[in-house]
Amino acid sequence: AEYLPEITKDSVCPVDAKEELLDECESIWKQMEECQSKLMLLGTETLLKSDAKLSLLMMRVKALTAEYNQWQKRSPELISTNPDVLLALGKEELQKVKNDLEMVLSTVQSKNKQLEEDLKREQQWHEEQEQILDTLNGIEEETKTQVEQLSKKRAFHELQSKMLKLKIYKEELLNALGEFLEEHFPLPEKGGSAKKKNSSEEPAVELITLHEILEILINKSMTTPHEPYVTINDSFWPPYIELLLRYGIALRHPEDPNRIRLEAFHM
Repeated sequence: AEYLPEITKDSVCPVDAKEELLDECESIWKQMEECQSKLMLLGTETLLKSDAKLSLLMMRVKALTAEYNQWQKRSPELISTNPDVLLALGKEELQKVKNDLEMVLSTVQSKNKQLEEDLKREQQWHEEQEQILDTLNGIEEETKTQVEQLSKKRAFHELQSKMLKLKIYKEELLNALGEFLEEHFPLPEKGGSAKKKNSSEEPAVELITLHEILEILINKSMTTPHEPYVTINDSFWPPYIELLLRYGIALRHPEDPNRIRLEAFHM
């Protein structure tokens, strides 16, 4: 709107120009009334009594068609040739155009402002959604890490619990085996301890129980499964060795009869 020049009321045409313009307008109006009267008279003369309504409509169509053709043939005429009148009319039209343009400009500016506010709100909403998404992704990652850690801890605790139960069960089995062996396979009397002949000065070798022999064989097969053989010494009472070999609990080394191992019952 600032680019349009301001049109003031000081540029109004003189009184003579106004009167001249009014006289021309009255003259044109009188001509229009005369034409309208002639058309009405022409319509009443040709009106038929049998179909008055249709005839009236047809006359109106003819009149409008004639008027349309007349207007098509005519070229635009100036209302007045007075330069003051034309200047005043031109300024008035420019003022109207200026007002219309100012109204359009105001509407566009208001619309742009509204669009800018909407854009800011959408951008703010988008940023908030991105922050929420980042927060949710962070929470998801933390939750996954916690779940993995909890799963590992749970598996580790379960494994520890199973190992503890197996250890307790092993102790119970060993205790039950020890009680059974002590009751049914006691150590020989002291007079039966292994001594070397013709060497009374050397002390007698202390024999170990069948429970201890089995425990040595079990531990050897568990700790070194690739080399499960145990060397027989004087602390192993021969009847116990024969018992284990006879009932298939232990096996001799195929090349060294002084070495035995526990039968692989788990295979």
